[in-house]
Amino acid sequence: MAELRRRIEASSEYVGADFVREARDIHEGNAPARSIHGEARTDEARQLIEDGVPVAPLPFRPGRKTN
Repeated sequence: MAELRRRIEASSEYVGADFVREARDIHEGNAPARSIHGEARTDEARQLIEDGVPVAPLPFRPGRKTN
């Protein structure tokens, strides 16, 4: 799990609470295409999926959120 986390964090940009907006902007072509990770409420993630935005939950919390 630690290796998976390291790879994801090394190969994507942490956008924090802006995840929903940034994911939608990337999907719609209003922001540069790139891998991102961040935070979204369950209802927000569900709406992104329903709108065709490819997202998936990560099996860990962002490093900035752990003690």
